[in-house]
This record gives sequence, structure tokens and C-alpha cells, in this order.
Amino acid sequence: MRKSLSILAILFFYTSSVFAQDAASANSNSAGEVTKPSRDFLVVQLGYNNWLNKPDSVKTKPIGYVFNAFLCYDFPIKKSNFSFAAGLGINVNVVYLDQQRLVFNDTSAANGYRARVLPDTGGAYNYKRYKFVTSYITAPFELRYFSNMHNRNKGFKASIGMEVGLFVGAHTKGVASVGGVNVKDKVDTKRYMSTWSFAPTARIGFGNFALFMTYNLTNVFIQNEGPPVTPYSIGLCVTGL
Repeated sequence: MRKSLSILAILFFYTSSVFAQDAASANSNSAGEVTKPSRDFLVVQLGYNNWLNKPDSVKTKPIGYVFNAFLCYDFPIKKSNFSFAAGLGINVNVVYLDQQRLVFNDTSAANGYRARVLPDTGGAYNYKRYKFVTSYITAPFELRYFSNMHNRNKGFKASIGMEVGLFVGAHTKGVASVGGVNVKDKVDTKRYMSTWSFAPTARIGFGNFALFMTYNLTNVFIQNEGPPVTPYSIGLCVTGL
């Protein structure tokens, strides 16, 4: 998973520099005046993330977060204030469990789901912090509206769309105190995880800044293999180039 994300990050930043050079040459004439609008090639999102539809047996802390970064190519719809955009990027979701831990090594469903959430109070683990991280390669598709046709870095902007994600990997990381020393326990896993994710998206803002919202239609875990939890996120989005 780390190698795949590293390769994607290198391609991401190389492509963004190419897009920036193309946008700069296309958006200015010999007098340095803007002749074409920016196309919001680069989209970066950071916000709050958690699970909806949790059963009573699953408890999360209100400190989860999400990071999205993707490059989009924008296709103007004739000479209107609308455009269609498609792209490629990465999505990382972090959820903190509240005095609980995830177990993936149960090969039988005799006790319920195979990916199980167990209590972690007063036992052998007794984690101070415990998080679950999932990573996806995502393809966003958006219908965009912008009020300023000459410069999208200014004016009102909004979009609705869909993000299609391909699961890359997941891991748990727990921090426990052993003899006064913090010990980290990390487990990488792909077991019982849904391969695809589909999430409607929305953005609304002004200039380069906006609020974004996403809600997954698919569960984190394969149906009947883990608790039926669906991620949602809300936060700040920065666009440009």
C-alpha cells in the first residue's frame, strides 16, 4: 500500500506542476492580462470524518478526520457558467474507536461478524488511543457552477458529483502505555474490506475556498463480514490552478 501511494503521490505532484505551467501559459497574453478562466485542476480537502449507521456495539470518538487530494480536468459546457470535471486522486479516512479495538483474525462467523469490534477496557491491551485508517484511489466526477466566468479564483462556486473509490489498504494503530513507555501496535489488513466505495459529493464556496460534504453509499466492510458502517465527512476545500 505504501509503495502504491508513493508512486501516486509522485505522479500527482509532477502532473500538478505540468497543469500549472499549461494554465499559466493559457491564462495570460503578452500583456499579462487574463484571457481564460482557471480550471481548478488541483483540489485538496481536509475535514471531519466519522461513521454513520453504527450499531450500538460500535463506539467512535469525535476526532476522526479525512484527507482528499486529486487532480481534475475541467470541460466547459459551451459558453455557460457550468462545466463538467473528472479526475484522479487519493482519499484517506481516519476513525478513532472509543475504548474498543478491531479484530480481523477470526476466521469463523460463529460469534457474529468476522471483522469484530471488541471492548478494550481493563484487558491486556488497554489502549490510550486506537485508530482505523482506510485508503482509496478515487476518481471524482463533478458538475460545476461558477459565477465569475473570467476568473474562477474569485466569485461564488458550487458543485455536485460522485467519487468512485478503489480500496488500496487499511491498518489499525493502537497506543498503549507499558511501564510508563508508549508502545505502538500496528496491523495492516485488507481482510473483509469492501473493494469499491461510492460517495455523492457537494461543494459550495467563494474563490479558492469552499465547504465540502460527502456521504458514502457503500459500507466500509463487506456485507455480513463486518459492522454495517458508512463514512461521511465535512470540511474545508481549497482549489486552484
